[in-house]
Amino acid sequence: MGFFLDVVLPIPLERLFTYKVSEQEAYFLKAGMRVAVPFGKSKIYTALAFNIHQSGPEAYEAKEIYQILDETPLVNEFQLKHWQWIAQYYMCTLGEVLRSALPSAFLLESETLVLPNKEVEIDEMELKDDEFLIFEALQHQTSLKIGEISGIVDKKNVLPLVNRLVQKGVVLQKEELYEQYKPKLVRYVKLGKAHQSEEKLEELLQSLTRAPKQSQVVLSLFQLQAKSKKPIPVTDLEKESGSSRAVIKALIDKSILEEYHIQTDRVQYEVDVDKVVGITLNSYQQEAFESIKKSFELNKTALLHGVTSSGKTEVYIKLIENCLAQRKQALYLLPEIALTSQLINRLRQYFGNKVAIYHSKYSIHERVEVWNNVLTNADKAQIVIGARSSLFLPFSNLGLVVVDEEHESSFKQFDPAPRYHARDAAVVLAALHNAHCVLGSATPSIESMDNAKKGKYGYASIKYRFGDVLMPDISLVDIKEATRKKRMKGHFSETLFNAIAETLEEGEQIILFQNRRGFSPIIECTTCGHVAQCPNCDVSLTYHQHRNQLRCHYCGHHMALQLSCLACGSHTLDKKGFGTEQIQQELQQLFPDINVGRMDLDTTRGKYAYEKIITAFEQQEMDVLVGTQMVTKGLDFRNVSLVGIMNADSLLNFPDYRAHERSFQMLTQVAGRAGRTKKRGKVLIQTYNPYHQILQQVTTNNYDKMFEEQYYEREQFKYPPLVRIIKLTLKDRDYNKLNDASQWFASSLRNVLGQQILGPEYPPVARIRREYLKNILIKIPKGQSMAQTKNSIKRIEKSFNAISKYKSIRLVYNVDHI
Repeated sequence: MGFFLDVVLPIPLERLFTYKVSEQEAYFLKAGMRVAVPFGKSKIYTALAFNIHQSGPEAYEAKEIYQILDETPLVNEFQLKHWQWIAQYYMCTLGEVLRSALPSAFLLESETLVLPNKEVEIDEMELKDDEFLIFEALQHQTSLKIGEISGIVDKKNVLPLVNRLVQKGVVLQKEELYEQYKPKLVRYVKLGKAHQSEEKLEELLQSLTRAPKQSQVVLSLFQLQAKSKKPIPVTDLEKESGSSRAVIKALIDKSILEEYHIQTDRVQYEVDVDKVVGITLNSYQQEAFESIKKSFELNKTALLHGVTSSGKTEVYIKLIENCLAQRKQALYLLPEIALTSQLINRLRQYFGNKVAIYHSKYSIHERVEVWNNVLTNADKAQIVIGARSSLFLPFSNLGLVVVDEEHESSFKQFDPAPRYHARDAAVVLAALHNAHCVLGSATPSIESMDNAKKGKYGYASIKYRFGDVLMPDISLVDIKEATRKKRMKGHFSETLFNAIAETLEEGEQIILFQNRRGFSPIIECTTCGHVAQCPNCDVSLTYHQHRNQLRCHYCGHHMALQLSCLACGSHTLDKKGFGTEQIQQELQQLFPDINVGRMDLDTTRGKYAYEKIITAFEQQEMDVLVGTQMVTKGLDFRNVSLVGIMNADSLLNFPDYRAHERSFQMLTQVAGRAGRTKKRGKVLIQTYNPYHQILQQVTTNNYDKMFEEQYYEREQFKYPPLVRIIKLTLKDRDYNKLNDASQWFASSLRNVLGQQILGPEYPPVARIRREYLKNILIKIPKGQSMAQTKNSIKRIEKSFNAISKYKSIRLVYNVDHI
């Protein structure tokens, strides 16, 4: 009997694949190690070892593995269990979870190398021009990559050319695996062994009297060594001695100095351990802390409901302290990268160098280093702060998971699969590790609050702001009336304009919130009514003034702003609606002397862009910060006393059953940025409908009333948390085919699952990147088995895939769609 290995390939196929291994390999391999395996005609993939057995596959001949890439498992058993749960629950494949979870540097893929065939005599006259160019290049080089061939013949697709050369026997093809991650090595120097005693050093300095620069380097090295016992980097020696690298190299060549390399992490923070401070909770925080501990004793997830600026972070810090005292790891999840930079500094004050960060703005090398530190349970990764992807890190000793701002929709992954919700996945991860989990928010989601009311979660609340600061004074400004009376200055009502002027006079800062980026969402011709549309998507193009172009926010298509209407040629183009860019410009015109910053997707593309904007605002280099929903998240600015919401109606009138809940959360959160120290903050909400129930609830900060009304509505119309929802999206470029297919799928679902099927229906944006979309909504009542329902859907999908005319249609599942 031979030995076989089942592997997970990072591709969207349902099943595991089986390969042949030798007896020695079978005893060496463990689940979670990476192996390189051949797949398809010539590709080599990095796969993950899953299990070893002795029954070979019946449907195909098992190939041998190419090589084992790890000495020890890179992925532990907790992760594999968690990933299997994600794949099963969110209806995707284990391969998709693997590709999403592992930093891309770990997933080596092969590159095709083209080598000259030296055993064959080549008649050069028979070669075409482009073939001869490659043949000639291979006379001077041992091998060429596909990219290099593309450069030589100046063509993008060179595979037909390579295939012709292979058939003529001119070249051979070979697959080569490349390691993407390269450790960072720092050069250090020390005195050579022969010169380490005092007499030898004296002799050396005398022999260098004619080379003053070299003598200076040796003296500087001696001084640096006397100051600190740490290794001395070449860069420090250069700085200290004021000499060049050439001088240091000359000394290394003479063996007077010795150089050596030490591997270091790319991201390092120096924290003065003596300055690490302690923390004391006030009576409200202490009460919440004790309630959370009681929930933990009952093995329940705890929900911490604390108003904005009530000091939830201090409670988390106390919980993390307890977790570290038990020598366990802690994970702190945040919805936005923007929040991490502020929080990191606070956590470092308490925990020194034990904090590691993991999110998508880090380079692949930096992410690999954090992964390895967590895997080895290193001291510098006892606490991990990160966005949703940090759930996938290889924790082996997890004691606490904190999900801050748990209501945030950015915890839900939309594209690509797995479309998981980080909050729910975090609760499952904590359960797998027997760890504690705490969810925190000033405006908890309806689902979490429902779980708390039913006793599934523990509950703790902080009803007062830290330091007994008053909640902000929230007022509604009726802009319908102000527009009618012509009392608007651009998009600013008189009330908001006067409040801004007053705040600026007092030297305090302002945040303005407008949930739309760009300058203007629509450019309309006033003569014929034509609006510039995206050719690939069913949306109008947004005008961005700083680039003077029209952009599609779905596919990135852009064009220069037209001077005349594309339909009728008229020059009467009018800008409708407004985004953050326009607010920024209007402010500069109304208050020419102030400094206005902007925080949206356009200004935060760089790696440190968030930190730069937040730090500049914290240090009061900006007077006003205009932003999209990024400014609503739990940022803590001490000097902000006024928050203005430019137009609340665009949030309320969104075609979605969560629109009202989201509006309440977003408006309450952005209001919470005001008056976080001694003085009471002021919030002005501009709206055309000041009598709307949600806006009234925001002004009185009445979460309970909002919860009751929304819960009642969802009971009536059967929406979460009373039912589970699976959204099924069908995509295709052929409009008619998509209609037929979605109709077939929906009627099959109704036959099997009954009437709780909505659709098929076009979404508000019915075409994206040239593909038409159609949605089917499946509502699963609480009593019905989720697993059985998913199996029924999968069976229907199998029948659907067997219909040849529907082959091109893509199906996308979104479980617990939000």
